[in-house]
Amino acid sequence: MTKPDVLLIGDYPDWDTEALAAAYTVHRGAPEALGADLATRIRAVAFKGHAPFGAGQMDALPGLGLIANFGVGYDAVDVEAATARGIRVTNTPDVLTDDVADLAVGMLLAATRHMVQADAWVRQRRWATEGTYPLLRKASGKRAGIVGLGRIGRAIADRLAAFDMPISYTSRAPKDVPAGWTHYTDPAEMAAQVDYLVVALAGGPETAGLVTRQALEALGPEGMLVNISRGTTVDEEAMIALLQSRKLGAAALDVFLNEPDPDPRLLELDNVLLQPHQASATVETRQAMGQLQRDNLAAFFADRPLKTPVN
Repeated sequence: MTKPDVLLIGDYPDWDTEALAAAYTVHRGAPEALGADLATRIRAVAFKGHAPFGAGQMDALPGLGLIANFGVGYDAVDVEAATARGIRVTNTPDVLTDDVADLAVGMLLAATRHMVQADAWVRQRRWATEGTYPLLRKASGKRAGIVGLGRIGRAIADRLAAFDMPISYTSRAPKDVPAGWTHYTDPAEMAAQVDYLVVALAGGPETAGLVTRQALEALGPEGMLVNISRGTTVDEEAMIALLQSRKLGAAALDVFLNEPDPDPRLLELDNVLLQPHQASATVETRQAMGQLQRDNLAAFFADRPLKTPVN
């Protein structure tokens, strides 16, 4: 029996490529560069990447029926263009929630308690030659504001609540949350009331620049921004300027506008913790994400309901 043709876009580990190759005839390459016969046979794309996948790429694959995205964020895929062409889009939510929430909390604690700098203090023998590391501020009991209380935002909030942090959150409407959590619709209004502003938004045009200069200024010289969403969600130029001037106290960032080569000014700041967009990067979670992507592909080719449809 002939295996369906699937176009693979992105860098996949062996455990994914081997599993995909067992079920499908796998092809690689830009959609526009495929020959006409192969382009017509491609009915699904397994997509893992940050480069835009838009109308042009879709039109180059006239038989395309599914774009199975690897990742909870699907802002690289033009969902509106896909919907207009009758192309389904799926993503891989839920399976990465714990890892992303864990890293957000880890970054918050590491930046607050200067874990990276203090490690260097010991390694450079400054503890022995200069004495104890300077005193820092307490994390437990501080006020946390979550920008976007979806699956990941809620998981972060639950973890921070265990540190006795009063929780505030933004969403279009109040959600079913524990008593005492405070709802806001405006991130800037919330930022003025919290010590930590944790960004857990989905990417895409709707959330671009939602954390404004006004919000960052409201967070202030004692406040910290934590971003594990997308670089597009924050006014990065304003963030850098405010960090440089210490009008924003600190930032812990896993995402940037220009990945994998962030603005070089960030590399020079001692009040920023930087991570290489690795919130979901554990073996267990990446394997689960790959499996969910393949489950969506299998459902599509079997004409069953998709596991995690976007449109």
